[in-house]
Amino acid sequence: MSSKKTPDPRGLAALILGASLLGFAAMLVRWATPAGPLAVGFYRMAFALPFVAWMARDTARPGTGRARIWALLAGTCFVLDLWMWHSALHHTSAANATLLVTLAPIWVAVVSVLWLGAKLRRRFWMGVLLAMSGALVLGLAKGARWGTGLGELLGALASLAYGAFTLALGRARRDLSAPEALFWVVLCCTVLFGALGWARGEAFYGYPARSWWALLGLGIFVQVVAWWFITWGLGHVPTNLGAMGLMVQPVATVILGWLLLSESVRPLQGVGTLLVLAGIALCAFAPPVQSPA
Repeated sequence: MSSKKTPDPRGLAALILGASLLGFAAMLVRWATPAGPLAVGFYRMAFALPFVAWMARDTARPGTGRARIWALLAGTCFVLDLWMWHSALHHTSAANATLLVTLAPIWVAVVSVLWLGAKLRRRFWMGVLLAMSGALVLGLAKGARWGTGLGELLGALASLAYGAFTLALGRARRDLSAPEALFWVVLCCTVLFGALGWARGEAFYGYPARSWWALLGLGIFVQVVAWWFITWGLGHVPTNLGAMGLMVQPVATVILGWLLLSESVRPLQGVGTLLVLAGIALCAFAPPVQSPA
């Protein structure tokens, strides 16, 4: 299937809204302490599973077996992304880990050119450069510093997994509805997070009430609401633009941290925010070049 000549404005709006809601994830993960990273991932998915199953109950279509495999692959990549991301936070600063994960759109663009045969316009690459520059400014403004190297390596690997997740989910959305694609992703993540958490001996109970409320918020508000908007949006925009739209998340994290956690916002963070938004806007008006075929 060829890429769309122009992105659907509704899809782009849904994608940006969902990525903005993902900004709540960092705060909810913090409030979920002392739950471990794999336990947080398990409950995030387990609480979301009944809702996405209900949403997808009448959306299955025949002949979509291969698309479901893509959705399961997306779920596997998402587990790897979150696992390595949380592990990176134990070895380097949160700003460093955030900065490295934002490399994902670069991997998506490179794979789209080398593997999927896409031809990206110069304006798109300029938008990528602007957005990545904004992510770099945001990371530096939040105190990003080079650590021992292990955390940085895990953050870079997490960006690869996140890019692969975006590509696989975009491929699944060619044939699956947003609710069904989200259902298979969440189901896969629930099983894998549970199995990995059990194998590594993480505690799945004994948390204070605040942790349970945070985990419930992660499951319903982030995994159901935010990711439904993102999944629906990925079916209506080119995958390259979808990866760029997800870069709204670190911007939203800065704004929500200022509003809800009383974290100070430096002028440099404002500059980074504007650069990210400008890069996304530039990419929105630079769809892939259509091949003659």
